Amino acid sequence: MKHFLTIAQTPADTVKAMLSRARALRGQRGQATGTPLNGLTMALLFQKPSLRTRVSFEQAVLDLGGHPMVLGQHEVGLGKREPVQDVARVLGGMVDIIGARVFAHADLEAMAEFSGRPVVNMLSERAHPAQALADALTLSDEFGEDLTGRNIAYVGDGNNVARSFAAACAKLGMGFRLASPEGYGFDPAFVDELAQLGLKPTLTTDPAEAVAGADAVYTDTFTSMGQEDEKEARKKAFAGYRVDDDMLAAANDHAIVLHCMPAYRGEEITAEVFDGPRSRVIPQAHNRLHAQKGLLAELLA
Repeated sequence: MKHFLTIAQTPADTVKAMLSRARALRGQRGQATGTPLNGLTMALLFQKPSLRTRVSFEQAVLDLGGHPMVLGQHEVGLGKREPVQDVARVLGGMVDIIGARVFAHADLEAMAEFSGRPVVNMLSERAHPAQALADALTLSDEFGEDLTGRNIAYVGDGNNVARSFAAACAKLGMGFRLASPEGYGFDPAFVDELAQLGLKPTLTTDPAEAVAGADAVYTDTFTSMGQEDEKEARKKAFAGYRVDDDMLAAANDHAIVLHCMPAYRGEEITAEVFDGPRSRVIPQAHNRLHAQKGLLAELLA
């Protein structure tokens, strides 16, 4: 049984195959592309609200000939109204594939163990692998399919998005640099995991060091969903980490800017950069659809 829970657990050849399928399916949109999900139902379970994840997965399933079934937290009560393993067993007998956007990564692992169906991580506190695929697709649009040797700077919290993107860099031969305040970077266990994948990331508290000579600069909100009570503390900790034109001056002239959205102009990124000529943020968001199609087509191949 194949699952898609983290980039780190996904073989490099599979990541590349998903990206290849994404490019092919994007080029054929509106044409007959075959129906790899023909007759299949995918349950899309959301503990957290979403714009890009819900729309991209729902449309991807439709485009591939399948039927998406969206389930909100108020309908399922995952881990509250009934245990995760019971939800997994029930869904596994009724649908063909399960996607879940959850607070706890352990819930995804339980679904994979008990459902008997392929399980896709649509976001957990540990990882956001579907986002990382779209990020890599966006980079390949800019720099070509072979991304070996490209250097990416991530300025901000070493969160689920940063972890998944770092793992994608490892799989695709890119360098990765993370600039975070003390206490907000990668934990030692994850650094060890990256080392096992062949990546030694540059970890620094200095954004200028991370951005110098970078081919792309990535940022995300400093306060993620569920961290609202930390907002003021995080605002102080991340002072000086906002991506602006002065920071980008140290990057390569051809460097682009990425952001997984939602974005808060004036906090982690200036409006001038977010809406400026280096920004690839909107194409990056659109690539969520194509990346989801690529991962589903490859997962079920």
